[in-house]
Parts: sequence; structure tokens; C-alpha cells
Amino acid sequence: MAELIQQQKLDVEVDFYGFALQDLDATQVPLEYPEGREADGAFLTAHEGRLDVESAGHTHTAAMTAEVWDGEPPAADDRGATDGMWQVRVYCECRREVARLAQEGMPEGVERYLVQFWPTAGSEGGQVPCIGPGRPGRH
Repeated sequence: MAELIQQQKLDVEVDFYGFALQDLDATQVPLEYPEGREADGAFLTAHEGRLDVESAGHTHTAAMTAEVWDGEPPAADDRGATDGMWQVRVYCECRREVARLAQEGMPEGVERYLVQFWPTAGSEGGQVPCIGPGRPGRH
């Protein structure tokens, strides 16, 4: 059974229907967000050193829970992507509600994300992903 190593709750500033999670070491990210972003793209798009997330609301503050596990955590559904030595699964709820509310203003904490990281099978995972707030567009 996988164990939770670290969990942190964050506010994510969504701009133009998107945000990114990227490696803290900018040398590991050939294209920094928003370069290479595909507007109206998939919910989750993996780039080298970076994950782009498409939101349902234009401009708002979303709530995110980021978790690091020592193995694959229990799944609630099958959305996800693999990148490097770590795998990641991203969940989102309240997309319809934030899409509606973002037409009228800048909602805060309506759209909620859960991001889970765990090492790929057969790897030691390397350094635990850094969980922390970043500059807008760089989370």
C-alpha cells in the first residue's frame, strides 16, 4: 500500500484558461510556460519538465492539493500523464461552476485540483518534487 509522503494546499492563479506545473530548475524546462501551450487543448499536456493544465474558467483562483506518494496512490479515475522519473495524476472538480462564474467575475477556490506524484516502476524517483507556490503561470 502506497504511503503519502507530503501534502500541501495551494492557491493557483489561472489566466487565459490555463496554468502550468513546472520543474523548479528552469534548466530542465526547454520551453517555459506559456510557450508551446495549446489553447483549447487537452485537460493535461506533458512537456519536458512541465505540465500544462487547461481550466474551465478564464481568470480565477483555483484551489490545489499537491501530494507526493512513495508508490502509486489509490485512483478515483483514470486521468493522468507520465513524465520522466515521476508519474503524475491530476484531478479537477467544479469545472462547470467555475466556467459559469468566470463569465461574471473572478471566482476564488471554486475549481479544485488534486495533483498526485509517485516514482515510476523500477526507479527510485530521485529528488522529491518541490511543492510550493510559484509566480503566476509557473506553479
